[in-house]
Amino acid sequence: MEILKIQHLSKAFGTNVVLKDIDFTVNKGDVISIIGASGSGKSTLLRCINLLEMPTSGEILYHDKNVNSRNVNAAEYRSHVGMVFQSFNLFNNMTVLKNCMVGQIKVLKRSREEAREHALHYLEKVGMLPYINAKPRQISGGQKQRVAIARAMAMDPEILLFDEPTSALDPEMVGEVLTVMQQLAEEGMTMLVVTHEMAFARDVSSEVVYMNEGIICEQGSPAELFGNPQKQETKDFLARFRQS
Repeated sequence: MEILKIQHLSKAFGTNVVLKDIDFTVNKGDVISIIGASGSGKSTLLRCINLLEMPTSGEILYHDKNVNSRNVNAAEYRSHVGMVFQSFNLFNNMTVLKNCMVGQIKVLKRSREEAREHALHYLEKVGMLPYINAKPRQISGGQKQRVAIARAMAMDPEILLFDEPTSALDPEMVGEVLTVMQQLAEEGMTMLVVTHEMAFARDVSSEVVYMNEGIICEQGSPAELFGNPQKQETKDFLARFRQS
């Protein structure tokens, strides 16, 4: 089942064109990893899909409805298309538990009891139940990111967007976040992941998209893209990662 269809999407900041005529589709259960060098437009693409940036042109069809229009309720749309940020974006003045409840109460209009129950379920899922009364400053980066994933999941999104979810973490914390993401993928969560973690892209994804200078240069299954890339740019990019 098709959830998202991106058609001819472009984004410019003044004269700087960051995305150029992007097309791709996200079906239910897909785990699509978006790879590419810094500055290739990957994060801007996710921010456009989640309406944190308004595309300059093109369409974002969510169940055939174009959400790139002024009459769309962005908060309501985002409750279906959740996002996990590189920098966690937790509320520092709230406990872990309250961070996972506030969006449910404000956007989904859930009761406090229902929001708490939902939050506890997902905090347990990501291994953060012992820390529900902690404030973000009292937990590690990896723990913050797991809370951010639980918070996004508590909204019952149909698709989750991950924007470099491990790049702000110390190396020893990367694995704990990738393990949670892999578990979600195995459970059938539809995911769009901007990542530098090539092993995740290769081993967990159903499809890999390689972006270069604002365009989709190549896309295919992990076996195709990693095993037999067709474009020279893709070959050069992957060769750099194999050397590092």
